[in-house]
Amino acid sequence: METRQVKAALKASPIKTDRRDAQGIAHLLQMGWFSAVHCKSVPAQETRVLLTARKAIQKVLIQLELSVRGVLRNFGLKMGPVSKGRYDQRVRDLASGNAVLKAAIEPILRARAELRKELAGFGKMVRDQAKIDPICRLLMTMPGVGAVVALTVKGAIDDPARFRRSRDVGPWVGLTPGRNESGERSIVGAITKVGDAGLRAALYQAANVMLHHGGPNWLKSWALRLAERRGKRRATVALARRIGVVLHRMWVDPVILRARWCAP
Repeated sequence: METRQVKAALKASPIKTDRRDAQGIAHLLQMGWFSAVHCKSVPAQETRVLLTARKAIQKVLIQLELSVRGVLRNFGLKMGPVSKGRYDQRVRDLASGNAVLKAAIEPILRARAELRKELAGFGKMVRDQAKIDPICRLLMTMPGVGAVVALTVKGAIDDPARFRRSRDVGPWVGLTPGRNESGERSIVGAITKVGDAGLRAALYQAANVMLHHGGPNWLKSWALRLAERRGKRRATVALARRIGVVLHRMWVDPVILRARWCAP
């Protein structure tokens, strides 16, 4: 059962006990006021574990780099834009005049180097798994979709037959605007952000890559026209939602849209 719906229904009871929760769940089952949750397959869960572990290391690595910048800033030292390969040397050059600062930063740099090695290993695992998966290879034919995005889509959706229509993917992943309507008041707000946060972030990343890199295609042209009317941010969200719809349709029907990426 969908936990958000069950929680909203059980909140109607002023007293919360295990017995009342059980009665409420039984009443929901009797009336049919619930949505069934898809149980992911073992391969999908394994893919999710791999992506989650990679993301965890990536977050720690970013936090370490930001911590180093913060420590240097306390001494009036600013790193500025620097590539990943020159990061260590730049930090050591800035801290060379202070022995205490250098002693504090060196362990962080060694930890960062180890984390970069582990992250590179996870990146290779992700690329290798995407290469041997026919569905991922198909999804990666879309501009802006790489190994991480393809595996995220495949692991999150798992079974494309779950959705009766491809356009149901957008509301499911939380990329559609919320709406609050009562009487004469009707407010269209930000996106709902329900569903899989990892998939939502992956689709948004793919939309950013498509908008700023690569050659022209029909999706990019549509998003650029939308950006002129509604703004770049809304256009990126709309493009992310549409990318999810198109990827699901490609998965269901591998022949569709394959030859359209080169057309403006």
